Amino acid sequence: MCGAVRFTATEVPVNVGACHCEMCRRWTGSALIGVTVRTENVIWEGPVSVIASSEWAERGFCGRCGSGLYFRVTQEGQWFGNTELPIGVFDDADGFVMTNEIYIDHKPDSFAYAGEGRRLMTRQECVEQFGVLEGGGPED
Repeated sequence: MCGAVRFTATEVPVNVGACHCEMCRRWTGSALIGVTVRTENVIWEGPVSVIASSEWAERGFCGRCGSGLYFRVTQEGQWFGNTELPIGVFDDADGFVMTNEIYIDHKPDSFAYAGEGRRLMTRQECVEQFGVLEGGGPED
């Protein structure tokens, strides 16, 4: 928001997803709509601060204004080594395609995204597929 943090990302996919879990909604004020990029493909400049948002993940934010910058799984496993960048941090967020929504059973009934063909996953389906959530996610 303030411009103190800048980043360069390479090999950014066009597919984005929305997460409707309680923690993402509280962090963003809405759903987290983000793109998954390999962590080594993101270079940060400026005052990036980090907070452990759970036992298995962290969130980065601007050390000057507090704007959210990324979500990252820190626990070894399937999603380790990736950084989830909210599409709002890109100077140009055009061209992305929403392909999935997770925690769909936690989505407020007032949220509705245009388009069809997205993969929809409930919290339980996420726990089953992404075992990192087992035994103590924010929704337990």
